[in-house]
Amino acid sequence: MSDSKNAAAEMRVTPLAEALSERYLAYAMSTITSRSLPDVRDGLKPVHRRLLHAMRELKLNPDSGFKKCARIVGDVMGKYHPHGDQAIYDAMVRLAQEFAVRYPLVDGQGNFGNVDGDNAAAMRYTEARLTEVAQALLNGIDENAVDFRPTYDGEGEEPVVLPAAFPNLLANGASGIAVGMATNIPPHNAGELCEALQHLIKFPNAGMEKLVELVPGPDFPTGGVLCESREAILEAYSTGKGGFRVRARWEVEKLKGGTWQIVVTEIPYQVQKSKLIERIAELIANRKIAILSDIRDESAEDVRIVLEPKSRNVEPEMLMESLFRQTDLENRISLNMNVLADRGRVPRVMDLREVLKAFLEHRQDVLVRRSEHRKAQIERRLEILDGYLICYLNLDEVIRIIRFEDHPKQELIKTFSLTEIQADAILNMRLRSLRRLEEMEIRKEHDSLTEELNGLIALLGDEEMQWKKISSEIGEMKKKFGKNTELGRRRTEIGEAPSAVVVPLEAMIEKEPITVVCSEKGWVRAMKGHLADFGEIKYKEGDGPRWAIHAQTTDKILFLSTNGRFYTVGADKLPGGRGHGEPLRLMVDLPNEHDLVSLFVHDPERKILVASSDGRGFVTSEKDVVAQTRNGKQVLNVSGRVTAKLCYPVVGDMVAIIGQNRRMLVFPISEIPEMGRGRGVILQKYRDGGISDLRIFKNEDGLTWKSGDRVRTVTDVTDWLGKRAQAGRMPPPGFPRNNRFA
Repeated sequence: MSDSKNAAAEMRVTPLAEALSERYLAYAMSTITSRSLPDVRDGLKPVHRRLLHAMRELKLNPDSGFKKCARIVGDVMGKYHPHGDQAIYDAMVRLAQEFAVRYPLVDGQGNFGNVDGDNAAAMRYTEARLTEVAQALLNGIDENAVDFRPTYDGEGEEPVVLPAAFPNLLANGASGIAVGMATNIPPHNAGELCEALQHLIKFPNAGMEKLVELVPGPDFPTGGVLCESREAILEAYSTGKGGFRVRARWEVEKLKGGTWQIVVTEIPYQVQKSKLIERIAELIANRKIAILSDIRDESAEDVRIVLEPKSRNVEPEMLMESLFRQTDLENRISLNMNVLADRGRVPRVMDLREVLKAFLEHRQDVLVRRSEHRKAQIERRLEILDGYLICYLNLDEVIRIIRFEDHPKQELIKTFSLTEIQADAILNMRLRSLRRLEEMEIRKEHDSLTEELNGLIALLGDEEMQWKKISSEIGEMKKKFGKNTELGRRRTEIGEAPSAVVVPLEAMIEKEPITVVCSEKGWVRAMKGHLADFGEIKYKEGDGPRWAIHAQTTDKILFLSTNGRFYTVGADKLPGGRGHGEPLRLMVDLPNEHDLVSLFVHDPERKILVASSDGRGFVTSEKDVVAQTRNGKQVLNVSGRVTAKLCYPVVGDMVAIIGQNRRMLVFPISEIPEMGRGRGVILQKYRDGGISDLRIFKNEDGLTWKSGDRVRTVTDVTDWLGKRAQAGRMPPPGFPRNNRFA
């Protein structure tokens, strides 16, 4: 009964929303600070920091032997990181991949994956040790350089942050997704970062433009060419957010007979080579890049992708531009410098200058802590050496006290004013240490340590000296990992932003003659070749012919609907002519209550005349009616029972129009205004009915129409000549009864 009362007393009534909010906030903060975001000081997430610390404890130094990755992962999981072994191993594998990390922190032996996207071997087959870069991150960790905290089970301790003599955050970059925020920092060149850090030490108020001049952009492990404008790069580093466009590096290889081929030697960062090649092969198979004949992967340890053009007359730049637009040969790497600042407590977006300053502040903190630690060690050792020297000066008395006194320690302290530490050191001395040579060594050590102690005291009391020391340490890093080393040489070329190269459609689609066929019920298809006899075309039962035009696969086909909207479909997107095609409504968003009015091949240099059923219309440029979406583009405004009725190219200077009332009017086309969109102006006035047909013609050629199998021409149209919007007169004798010109 008492237990139930205690349980009831511990219960707390809380609204569900409040309880969920508290718990989710705790989870979110844990994810942000303990898993997903790197610390601005050492650029590491907890899993990476624990990996390096565990490997150091296993004494896996760069000059030692390798150990099985399974052993390392087991230590990390058991002592520091209570998560799955595969997650730990995946993090370790990435730190060893030269194509994923600019400056690898793990030296891997065995199969650690490749740029094709193949996975690493199981951890029981691979071995690892630390690299020189990782050693630089850990240097000084035993000298009280950083704080330690209890591990998850309280049985051990782990570092809160690493001393980080190497600018790892920007040098190796980082990426991660937390709750409500993410980070993505591309890798940079360590030599350039060291130069910027030294400049910032010398000029603490250095401007962003100077820093970006020293750090001109990312340096990816896979190389490539950075194609971004100086302004965009400066903006990205100034705000901590932006992006960088990276292109593959390529060259033209000359072959026999004046032919050539393109060889891609470097691909953009984080692009899998196998998927890239599959994508290009797919474009070739689908004839999306007509000027490219074949692709071959001749890569060994290096990247070598061979592209064969169909013709040597093709411009290599044009071919590559089309590939850049359609494949991952051009990739965009985002920048979001969202990191843990203020000693790893607060996540925020920092700019380049803030990140560099945070690293320098950390290095100052590490320097002070290591100096104080070394100072304490020297003072302790000097205390002992002072005791030894007293012993040598009074050797006979010391020996007598030790031999004959019942309590030699207290007697030594009393007689020579020693400390307990000094007395213990004298009592623990070996007899061989009493020789004269040993006394000289102690005096030499004492002088050396005294000089070092004075230097440390001066260093701790002078901030200017501290920054000189830090600058010297950064200089050592630059010498060790800078541009003059194989590891540190810049791999990504800083290029210019690409100019607006116009890639014609023909460069992406193979140009072939086709016949575009549209039936009465709106079924569309593209038949190979230019058919001479349209009568041979077959249709579905209950359907029949409506339009059949000659075109090329590179053309755009325009459709005008009764709702006044133009729809655009690429000729290469039309279904083949083996069947009956597909309904146009599956390709564009044409409402069921509307029908097609006209179909023609797009000519961007041409103008067209559109007219509605009530006899209104206008002239418009054909390039302005091309639709970019399935929804089409509204050009002719209609409402109620009025619909779009006619659409003809402007190929003359006169317009002949006839209404359903069998009245014909001829007037100059110059009387019709040119518009982009609208209802238009009245072309012909009707008392009853509406427009039936119109014809645009040259006055010098006369007006023609088709009557049965005959074509008739009227050269003198004076009897029907008038002004726009008039009613007109009866057509010439023999004009078709359906009031149509064709």
